[in-house]
Amino acid sequence: MPDLTPYTPTTAGEGPMSYAIFQLARAHRARAAAMLREMDLHPGQELLLMHLLDRDGQTQSELLESVGLDHSTVSKSLRRMQDAGLLVREPAAHDRRVMVVHLTDKARAMREPLAAMWRALEETSARNLSAQQAESFIRIAYAITDAINSRDVAAGESG
Repeated sequence: MPDLTPYTPTTAGEGPMSYAIFQLARAHRARAAAMLREMDLHPGQELLLMHLLDRDGQTQSELLESVGLDHSTVSKSLRRMQDAGLLVREPAAHDRRVMVVHLTDKARAMREPLAAMWRALEETSARNLSAQQAESFIRIAYAITDAINSRDVAAGESG
């Protein structure tokens, strides 16, 4: 099998795994963004749609927590999605300051195209991997995510 390791700047040599993660994230995001553009979506909007397709009628705060993005990013995305006719936001009955997000029929119709896009991205991403390698990658990726998140929590507590 050929060496697939791209050139790594010497400074990044101190963190080859981190550089590989950066390269992977950048390539994956670019491919996903191109596929999303074909669906008239911006990156990140598909995550909001997926969460709302699973449970419509969430508050903006619940969406913030479930997708792990910052408030301004989610607010901007929701505004764009509302302008595109994908959702409506309305004050909650229990508290008029809380906004509840509901999908429109147009957004609900995107369930299968979105799933197909995600499948195609998965197939492209795993094209050079065996099933066992793909399963190992998933476990390793979540272990790294957990380590990074645990580090952030530990750093925040000691800071």
